Parts: sequence; structure tokens; C-alpha cells
Amino acid sequence: MKPTTQVDAAPSGTEAILGESAIAFVATLARAYRPQIEALLAARRAHQERRDQGERLAFLHSTQSIRDGDWRVGPLPADLLDRRVEITGPVERKMIINALSSGANVFMADFEDATAPTWENVVRGQQNLHDAIRRSITFTDPATAKQYALGETVATLLVRPRGLHLPERHFVVDGAPAPGCLVDFGLYLFHNAKELLGRGTGPYFYLPKLESHLEARLWNDVFVDTQRTLGLPNGTIKATVLIETLPAAFEMDEILYELRDHAAGLNCGRWDYIFSYIKTLRAHAEHVLPDRSEVTMAQPMMRAYTQLLVKTCHRRGAFAMGGMAAQIPVKNDPVANDAALSKVRADKLREVRDGHDGTWVAHPALVPIAREIFDQNLGGATNQLTCSRDDFSTTSAELLETPRGARTISGLRQNVRVGVQYIEAWLRGQGCVPLYNLMEDAATAEISRSQVWQWLRYGADVDGEPLTTARFQAVVGEEMRQLADHLGAERWSSGRFQEARELFERLATSSELTGFLTLEAYDRLR
Repeated sequence: MKPTTQVDAAPSGTEAILGESAIAFVATLARAYRPQIEALLAARRAHQERRDQGERLAFLHSTQSIRDGDWRVGPLPADLLDRRVEITGPVERKMIINALSSGANVFMADFEDATAPTWENVVRGQQNLHDAIRRSITFTDPATAKQYALGETVATLLVRPRGLHLPERHFVVDGAPAPGCLVDFGLYLFHNAKELLGRGTGPYFYLPKLESHLEARLWNDVFVDTQRTLGLPNGTIKATVLIETLPAAFEMDEILYELRDHAAGLNCGRWDYIFSYIKTLRAHAEHVLPDRSEVTMAQPMMRAYTQLLVKTCHRRGAFAMGGMAAQIPVKNDPVANDAALSKVRADKLREVRDGHDGTWVAHPALVPIAREIFDQNLGGATNQLTCSRDDFSTTSAELLETPRGARTISGLRQNVRVGVQYIEAWLRGQGCVPLYNLMEDAATAEISRSQVWQWLRYGADVDGEPLTTARFQAVVGEEMRQLADHLGAERWSSGRFQEARELFERLATSSELTGFLTLEAYDRLR
């Protein structure tokens, strides 16, 4: 078959992003690596089937020599040596300006869980980053006429492409959608790598949803290939890997090893990790979780995973990044606001005392709070790479231990409210949504719908009564009526709430747990 590439038209004002050379660059990546990505996704499914049949997760015997070996990742560039506070958010123009100017050390621009992948969002996000790197980005709020521009000092920019599982139907190569991750990565690297280097920084990435070191090897191959093509020295690209799946927690050393010329660290992607715990252990009734609010970082399985990450990273000379503080300021309620900020302080204090080099926040107002905690505990240093934490010891059993806590009707209602409202916003093209004083993204919606599925699958006791489909659907009906009353007829009728409700209910009551909400809902995006 003759090679063909079909790409939808660029949104107005972004035509240069989809120039002929850029399209050819991404198409070459898709042809080279799409077969490997498909094979890796098939391997994921095969591994999951074996786990469903009783195979237990364990540290790999075949890679024992890597875990025992004395090796370290390559040297890190100067602007990645201080990552005390990182802020994350979607690739919207206003968000990029505010985040880069927030006082954080790093901004992670997110094409994945915080961005609904409409073609408009994907391509315009690339244009926004292109302009931000060249410091030409501005924004005027159409509602208030307020103008936004970058401050004098800006955060180091990292970009998170989509996960391996997500396609890009608007970029078709040889009759099949290109992997979304290669579209995001390829367009960003092609347009910006040399510009970034000329400005004293570099092309830096966060890699999401990896489940094995073989998936890290794929990314390393992509890095080596693209550096060669663009005439960049090997090791120019740096990547931090989110450890946000349960299988990846058993392969931290191996993941760093595969990426060792390009590895900058590992990050505790705590919300997706909880979702992955449910998904990976879905066939085992003994691993049914309590309310989402009960699965805190104090749970033994969460402590085991984060401590293993710190120990692994520092042994290898890589950064150990803490998790997200999803709280946002609570306006007009000082008591609730103080309670939220107290949770942030306690969370960040635990992280810095464990040895983390930095942490994530979702809102600019949390940047000075997180920085204060880290500054007070680092004694003038900018990281803790020399903190070995050899006193940490983590076993397979500890990583798999079931969190303890109550399952309540209140927790069920929270899952319904958050899940439906997030899906509705996502279907409208909004991937990052403030709900009930938390900044929610796709990860928390995944927890909400998969937790309901798990409770229904095993008839878990919820406030003393087994959860049935009829009881669940009654709760959904009640919550939707209350939400409609709260939002008003105009907002309710103009939104996509009925569609979001149908999708949430179908996923929660399906016979099998669907792998990804975002993949299931992708074809519904307009």
C-alpha cells in the first residue's frame, strides 16, 4: 500500500504547527513505532488476563541484575536541578501564562489527563507552547478584558504527551490513527527543541501511564531516533516517568535503567495509581477499596510505594517527585480554606521528610505554601539527591496491601457527582475542572467510576448494605435531580449531562472493567 498521511485542517492561527515538514516528521514516527506500541498494548492485556487468573505481581527475576547493579542515570541539566515546586495544568493559553509566571520551579503542560483531546485543544496547545517558549505569548480574557503576559522569571517547561493507549483520529497515517503520544511529542520536539537549547534549556517531558520497563525502552528508542534525526546530542531529551500504575511500581529500577541517558526522575502519580490498583486487582475480592477519601498517603500501600520511589531514585541519581495537592483556595469560607491548606501543608511535610526532591500543586496559590515547607526542611539545599534512604525497605506484600476504611453512601454519592460532572465537562472539551474545592482531572474520574464498578462487582457493603445495581441507579437519579436544581434549567439543558450520566452508569455497571474512560469517550468529542 502506498504510504499516505491525512491530517485535518489546523484551527485558525495555528497553520504553521501543521506544516509539511512537521507532518512528515510525526508520520515517520508513527510508521516506525506504531507497531511496537500496539504490541506493548497487547502485552498489557495479556499480563492483565494472567493477573485476573491469579498470577501475583512481583519483582522480576529476569532483571535482578539491574536492581542489584551499581549504575546511575546520566547528568542532569542545570535547570532541572531545582524542582522543589512543580505546577501542572492544561495547555490552555491563560493557564500556560499563569503557571509559567507562578513562582514554581517547573510547569508541566499537560496534553494528557488535564486536556480533553479535541483537535482544537491539541493543535492550539502546541501553538500556545510554541509562543510561550519564544516569550511572545499573551492573552486577553474576552469576558473581563484583563490582559495576561509572562513575568520576568518563568518556570522550566516540561510537557506530558498522551499515554500510549490513546489514538489521534485527526492524524491518520497509512489508513490508521497515529498514536496520540507521538503526535504530542513529535510536534513539540520538531518545533521547539533547537529553540529551547538556544535559550539555555531543553526538551523535557513527563511520561504517563507506563506499566513496564519495555514501554520505557520504547520511549528511549524514540528519543534516540528523534535526536539523531534533528541533529541533537544523545541525552538532550530528558524525561521524568510518572509511577502511576501498580505494575510500574515493581519495575522502577528497570524503567530508570532503560531511560538512563534521558532519565530525570520518577514521580508519584497518586490518583492514577489508586485507579490502577483497582484495575490491576479487579478480579480479586480481597482488594476492594474503601471510600476514595480514605485512600490517603497514610495508607500502608501508598507509603510503601512512595518510599520505594525515593529510595530507588536517589540510589540512581534521579529526582524523586512527590504527588499532587489537588486543593484549590476556598473563597468566602475562611474555615474551609484553612482546613484545605492544612491538608496541603501536612502532605508536603510528609513528602519532604521522606526525601522527595519536590512536589506538585494544581493552583498558583499553593506554590508559596509548598515552597515554604520544602525550604524550611532542606537546610538551604535545592534537592535531596544525597539522601539515600537505605532505611526504607518495601516488599511485594506491602505494595499490594488493601487499604482499610469505611465504604459509605456519602462516598458513593461523591463518586457519582464528581464522575458525571467531570465527564460532562470533558465531553465539552474541558479536561481540568474545579469541583468541590478540588481540581479534578481524568484520574479522579477514573477512580470514581472504577470504584463504583468494584463495589457493584463484589456487592460490597456500603453503610451496612450490599451495593446493588438498583441501589446505585437510585442514587444516580437522586444526585442528577439535585444537580439539575443546583445548576438551573439553562445550564442543565445546554450541557451534556444526560450523555455523561449514561456513560458513567454504563461503565460502572458493565460486566468487565473498561480500561480507560478517556478512550471509551474519545469518539464522543466534537
